[in-house]
Amino acid sequence: MDQISGAEARVLDAIDENALVENLVSLIQIPSVTGTEAESEIQAWQAQLLTEIGFNVDHWKIDIDEMAAHPDFPGTEAPRTEGYGTVGVYGSTSEPPALILQGHIDVVPTGDLNNWEDRNPWSGAIKNNAVHGRGACDMKAGVAANLAVARAIVSSGVKLKRSLAVHSVISEEDGGLGAFATMLRGHCGDSAVISEPTSGKLVVANAGALTFQLRVHGLATHGSSRLAGYSAINAFLPIYAAIAKLEKVRNLRADPLFDGNPLPYPISVGTIHTGDWASSVPDLLVAEGRLGVILDEEPTVAKAAFQRAIDDTCSKDLWLSDHPVSVSWPGGQFASGRTSTDHTLVHEISDAIRLIENRDVLLGAAPYGSDLRLYAGMGGIPTLHYGPGDVRLAHGPREQVDITELISTTRSLALLAARRCGAYL
Repeated sequence: MDQISGAEARVLDAIDENALVENLVSLIQIPSVTGTEAESEIQAWQAQLLTEIGFNVDHWKIDIDEMAAHPDFPGTEAPRTEGYGTVGVYGSTSEPPALILQGHIDVVPTGDLNNWEDRNPWSGAIKNNAVHGRGACDMKAGVAANLAVARAIVSSGVKLKRSLAVHSVISEEDGGLGAFATMLRGHCGDSAVISEPTSGKLVVANAGALTFQLRVHGLATHGSSRLAGYSAINAFLPIYAAIAKLEKVRNLRADPLFDGNPLPYPISVGTIHTGDWASSVPDLLVAEGRLGVILDEEPTVAKAAFQRAIDDTCSKDLWLSDHPVSVSWPGGQFASGRTSTDHTLVHEISDAIRLIENRDVLLGAAPYGSDLRLYAGMGGIPTLHYGPGDVRLAHGPREQVDITELISTTRSLALLAARRCGAYL
């Protein structure tokens, strides 16, 4: 389809660009760090907004203990006492929605405030045609785009042959509890677009990421007699080298969707804690990090490969052979996921981008875990990523999203929604 119908044009004309930017600023100004009460504040705000514009809304309190007891629980890293799910559906509920627009509202912590302009990560300041602040691109811009599409569908006055759904979820940054709970709640659809930042690409697959913990033992003694002990830091060095070697091996043959990415399956050590006194030789080092999961690889297989690398290293080391490193898997556990590049959803959103943005879109895969694997895996819902923002700016003090890109991406999503849901006058 290479022409925009009258109903589709009505939807595009109904997009309120000022409200789109204002909503993004408002979202950024709520400091919804993963696990905090501000997550609940945004979820309630979105439930109210979707209700006011005419969506049927399911806003529920997630039973955290019940989720954690489920055998497929995706894990969490941030402590939390509560969480809410929010799903809005517009149109007939006699069959599943034709399209789900999904976004997560949690953001990572800000880091050192001195690295932020004016020491304020929550400003939502508009400068140089961009909105700035924590969550600007990851992924409150996508959330604002989803809401703008929802509002435009309603305010345009078009009718839909099939319904449109908007899913707002929590806890994506530390495992996907919100998406997991939404799938268990029974909210499904024919297709889904997660409006994560994709730097202009159409992301049809995600690598996975598994959080690991290593406990490396040494022998404590006074620092002045360190030869009488064995530093856990020294014990960790061959383990760290083995991890680097394993990373190189696991990235030798990457999927073509990662073309241009030199490291699609990184293994990263994010935290190291050791020692409790400056003049003591440390007897324990605890390191935590993330293991990249290869596309279509079962997480159990990835874990086994990691465990073998650690065990082999320990067996060849004089100290570690008698004091083996223990490996555990706390925190977020992201499997990989993908949608076929031949799926009609891929062709339809590619056509929408071509019409709205006047360009051909490149297909790609992301090296990080996301909710895609839960929607595609648990829900059996063909799912992809397309949203405003450059992921290289996410999680950093320069986080921002270009307003022109925000608007054009929203328009592409709106055209897709009108077509997938069969908008007519």
